[in-house]
Amino acid sequence: MRLGVFKPALLILAAFMLSGQRDAILVPEVSQNEVQVRQGFTGTELLLFGAILDPAGRRAGAQYDIVVVLKGPTEPIRMREKDRIALIWMNAESTDFRSAPSFFAVAASRPINTIVDDRTAAIYELGTQFIQLSPTGEIDPETQQRFASGLVDLRQRQGLYKEDMDGVRISEQVLYQARISLPSNVQTGRYTAETFAITNGQVIASAIANVEVRKVGLERFVEVASQRSSFLYGLVAVILSISMGWIAGRLFAKL
Repeated sequence: MRLGVFKPALLILAAFMLSGQRDAILVPEVSQNEVQVRQGFTGTELLLFGAILDPAGRRAGAQYDIVVVLKGPTEPIRMREKDRIALIWMNAESTDFRSAPSFFAVAASRPINTIVDDRTAAIYELGTQFIQLSPTGEIDPETQQRFASGLVDLRQRQGLYKEDMDGVRISEQVLYQARISLPSNVQTGRYTAETFAITNGQVIASAIANVEVRKVGLERFVEVASQRSSFLYGLVAVILSISMGWIAGRLFAKL
């Protein structure tokens, strides 16, 4: 969805129409409700924006902090730890996580530790160290934390987990906006952008917007074929591999 000229004005109007409610009013929006992944996709940037007013309809930017959390589809994952045994690096301990987000980004108007305490941050996952990974099996808490930190570090280096503690701008004490980049290696699926309004260390309002990331064109055809006709897809892949190998062998034989 493209940003229109009157989008900010409409957000403010909607907020004022709802200003009779007791709770703070949070009206979020996303610049793109759908991200299309094509051949040569190099990533994109999402603009997450909206308006917030207090229950009396007054400007609220000076009283509230804003935190935006963008999460991709969750997936089970196994983390392995390598250890050096007899001069050889081998797989040692491992642990499984049931629901690791494929993408996780946080943008805030101020550093999280100046906005809320660790308990509140953990409840709402306001930071990479507070991601709820849901480990399976019995595991020592210290070991669990080590594996969780390893997963976060790995995905940070891949550009899939990120934090920006100065990434939310609040203007005119009403409108806010945050920019979050999606890298080229993002997983397809439904992403949730949850916005939190926080004051005095308490989350007093939240709202969710969805973003669909999907493949189109040839990439979409290949993905659908691999899921709906896995046997045929595998057979074609094997035939193509053998054919390409045979052709390459014939060409090199003639040289």
